[in-house]
Amino acid sequence: MRYYRLPGGKHSVGSDSLVVVDDGDAYDLSTASDDLGSFTELARAANACGADIDTIARDRIADAESVALDTDDVLLPVVPDEVWAAGVTYQISEQAREAESGKPEVYIDVYDSERPELFLKATPSRTVGPNDAVGIRGDSTWDVPEPELGVVLHRGEVVGYTAGNDVSSRSIEGENPLYLPQAKVYDQCCSVGPCVATPETVDDPHDLGMTLTIERDGETVFEDSTSTNEMATTCENLVSYLRRHNDLPETVVLLTGTALVPPESFTLAEGDRIAIDIDEIGQLVNDTVVV
Repeated sequence: MRYYRLPGGKHSVGSDSLVVVDDGDAYDLSTASDDLGSFTELARAANACGADIDTIARDRIADAESVALDTDDVLLPVVPDEVWAAGVTYQISEQAREAESGKPEVYIDVYDSERPELFLKATPSRTVGPNDAVGIRGDSTWDVPEPELGVVLHRGEVVGYTAGNDVSSRSIEGENPLYLPQAKVYDQCCSVGPCVATPETVDDPHDLGMTLTIERDGETVFEDSTSTNEMATTCENLVSYLRRHNDLPETVVLLTGTALVPPESFTLAEGDRIAIDIDEIGQLVNDTVVV
């Protein structure tokens, strides 16, 4: 099943709705229960009952109002307390890091190592949803989107998958690996969406097609595809390292690395439209703004 967040919930002015899509039909779960107004609340209910999320949702669909889902209206599907990201999990990302850096051996060591590179990517205020604008830094000269499969965790356990965009400043990171936080963490640096797809829907997260398309002034300036089967590690391994000696907040999204990198001659510009498609999850679309 897939879970979306829509504006205009029934509870109060300014609240949102949690919509589930099952076999092509959409239902507003927030109309079935005041306690199911968000994906995190649904995950709490599942945890309390010792059931999976889809079981709880199916139990309440009969009491929920059916709705017409327009993906142009969807919001950030889950509001994570933290977004983390993994680096150098695909060979192409290792090659790209080497190309941008004056210290390429650092990235070779990570790609070949058992311990993955993990870093804090975004806080809630820095994370945007579908159809919002992602940011590129005003002090950067080389900026790229990084399409990634996102793993959604509730209390440290995998409860779903989503698409993410780990927007990055290659010029800043390339100057010195210690500048990584500035290259990665800033206003509107991350997008997530369009939905959370549960493990029932995403049967194998390591065999999903992924496409990145970038449009500028109505013309496609970059397009490429890959598969998550190119990942050098597994989602389970990345989650395992993230949880080690690290008391995670209730809801976390972990981005698992990028296998699609535009050529070195390309940099994002304000007004570019970025579309990330992942099989069994959907399309995440964002415009670009300088922040």
